[in-house]
Amino acid sequence: MTVIDIAGRKIGPGLPCFVIAEAGVNHNGSMDLALQLVDAAVEAGADAVKFQTFSAEDLVTETAAKADYQERVLGSAESQFEMLKRLELSRDEHFAVATYCREKDIVFLSTPFDEGSVDLLEEMGVAAFKISSGDLTNLPLLQYIASKGRPMIVSTGMANLDEVADAVAAIRAAGSPPLAVLQCVSRYPAAPETVNLRAMQTMAARFEVPIGFSDHTLGLEIAVASVAAGACILEKHLTLDCAMPGPDHQASLDPQAFRALMQGVRLVDAALGDGVKEPLPEEANTAVVARKSVVAARAIAAGEPLTEAALAIKRPGHGFPPAKRTALVGRVASVAIPAGTVLTEEMLS
Repeated sequence: MTVIDIAGRKIGPGLPCFVIAEAGVNHNGSMDLALQLVDAAVEAGADAVKFQTFSAEDLVTETAAKADYQERVLGSAESQFEMLKRLELSRDEHFAVATYCREKDIVFLSTPFDEGSVDLLEEMGVAAFKISSGDLTNLPLLQYIASKGRPMIVSTGMANLDEVADAVAAIRAAGSPPLAVLQCVSRYPAAPETVNLRAMQTMAARFEVPIGFSDHTLGLEIAVASVAAGACILEKHLTLDCAMPGPDHQASLDPQAFRALMQGVRLVDAALGDGVKEPLPEEANTAVVARKSVVAARAIAAGEPLTEAALAIKRPGHGFPPAKRTALVGRVASVAIPAGTVLTEEMLS
């Protein structure tokens, strides 16, 4: 399994989960809100904060409808083009947000939706490109991004395994940059029973890349569970207030909830350990108390050969282990051994 590097951070199996706070368009087109989202991501302990880089003119037609979940939240009075136009960040705003991220020591990421946006992010020195599920089948864009040589994190919502394979093949053919693939369900919100976390391991085995989860469920539980299920990268929407107007706020976590998410993720990181099965030093006392030893089932006279009937297995566990009982039969007691005594080598000849 490949380990990739994003901004000096190693990402892969057995390493702490790389958590991306998805600010997306939750800034509502406001530079001030964008910077507040960076602050919230930093305070929560996220590894990266991610925005979206696009030109509405290059992304959608002027009459394109909004998605069902967007209409539920915003209504149908404006087109998708009009909505996205309100949510654009300018070139200067992009540079300002990235500079602020550097000052706050958090990785700046963004999702480009067109070649011009890719070029802007490359000029900014973005640490990695995050690819939207909607562009998984946009092989020309994937190849253009891959040609830049920077790490790519690819979401796979709405896709089957063959479509993911086509995307991975296109990326590898166009330069084969470091690659990670995220399981995703493109519903807002996604029901827990639909997220199919086991698909992460299917893709890990097929493509031999770090895998992760872009989470659109409500709450914290599924996101934390994804880390236990092997997610090397976790992406989760962050908002300043879930009641704010905008397409993604209701399916996002507010700052307090995102801090709780990070606490849960780091607890799971710690609990997963290194996979080496060995006892802890702290278990030594418990082992003496809870394990058992070979003891005298009755009083044994000095010079008496041990028989199986004379040997019992009881706590504590600081003598011969139970597996040694058969081997002790026939040994001779060198001293008188009272009933209930834990046998030791010094008592036998």
